[in-house]
Amino acid sequence: MFKKIVFMGTSYFAVPILKSLYQNGYPVSVVYTQPPKKSNRGQKLNKSPINLFSENISLDVRTPEKLKNNNEEEIFLNKLQPDLIIVVSYGQIIPKNLITIPKFGFLNVHASLLPKWRGAAPIQRSIMNLDKETGISIMKINENLDEGPVCNQYSLKISEKTNSEELSEKLSLLASEKILDVLDNIYDGNINFQDQEHSKATYAKKIKKNEGKINWEENADNIIGKINGLYPYPGAFFLFKGERYKILKAEKSYTNGKPGNIINEDFEICCGEDSIKVLSIQREGKKVQQIKEFLLGSQINKGTNIS
Repeated sequence: MFKKIVFMGTSYFAVPILKSLYQNGYPVSVVYTQPPKKSNRGQKLNKSPINLFSENISLDVRTPEKLKNNNEEEIFLNKLQPDLIIVVSYGQIIPKNLITIPKFGFLNVHASLLPKWRGAAPIQRSIMNLDKETGISIMKINENLDEGPVCNQYSLKISEKTNSEELSEKLSLLASEKILDVLDNIYDGNINFQDQEHSKATYAKKIKKNEGKINWEENADNIIGKINGLYPYPGAFFLFKGERYKILKAEKSYTNGKPGNIINEDFEICCGEDSIKVLSIQREGKKVQQIKEFLLGSQINKGTNIS
């Protein structure tokens, strides 16, 4: 069994993995996470999900603004001499001078089947790309982003109804189960890391808010992929009379017509090919509504074009 493990993570995705390590007796000596951030509407500092969870189970937490050129953290980790550092959705690139500190290196849990979807937003990009499958890769961290050798991959099917929030939860739970066997195999020397096929790499760029705007000239499959891929944030949206309307859930239908036209009282919208039926929607500054409730007071009716 390892004597000292350091965990680095920030988002909700990382919580089940840290929880699994803790509940199964793995010795997490300290947790690194991104520092608290101010909320959009005030001065309140919001701690990360990993920060809150770690405090709840009385784990030591460190929140450096950056690891690069941070002598204090380098000295701390050299003094600690961890066996292994596990990185899951941390949000910082690990600098070269830290990589050699732990005896067994840095281990990263990445939410794609590498070398596909390296980068910041693999879950969203896989759904937006209409992929039928994704998964978890467990890899060693090297100097380059998501390019390290991989020891294990676990795949998961993506249905056309799956959104990013649901897929993230499924992948996180999968990783929380599989990480335990991987750690035991690493400690026992019963593991094989294989280089990625770098020529097949694709990149999952960070999601920008303006990517959510729907182009009704696209086909219905791509639009639903955007709606599901960008749920819950930043969300897929259209503009009507200067207001933003976020579509949270929709299903494919097969009516054709002018893109952007609302063709019936069920809020079915024509796309470049086929159509979508909106199931839930959120007007700017308002609560989320099921489509029947929304239509009761809506100015957007059959015959309106929203493109």
